[in-house]
Amino acid sequence: MIVEVTRGVLATLEREARRAAPEECCGLLLGSKSGAFERIELAQAAVNVAQDRRIHFEIDPVALLAAHKAERQGGARVLGYYHSHPAGISVPSATDQEHSTGDSRIWAIISESEVAFWRDNANGFAAQPFRVVE
Repeated sequence: MIVEVTRGVLATLEREARRAAPEECCGLLLGSKSGAFERIELAQAAVNVAQDRRIHFEIDPVALLAAHKAERQGGARVLGYYHSHPAGISVPSATDQEHSTGDSRIWAIISESEVAFWRDNANGFAAQPFRVVE
């Protein structure tokens, strides 16, 4: 799968991570899928409802359900999720690995210095190359 990410999405991810620090931000990656292409066109922030938001994230289930409902009604497709590692690197943590479902969705992880994309597959996470588009 070829993943395209708009510049606006990358800017939003970086801004949300800075805004939430020292806690983890989180949200949904929305866009479209056509053939071998997935295009992330929107990063929709969600409330982090985790008990300890400094080291964990949990997307507000109300936001997640609303996004899936909107998708079923013709809205943007839920391509994946994002969260930040304010004091870490943009690699799936042991906790992230534990929450891998193998659903093939994209995870964006934002650190202080970069945004990296990962594919949640049957064996955990695999680095997901991407290209930036307008």
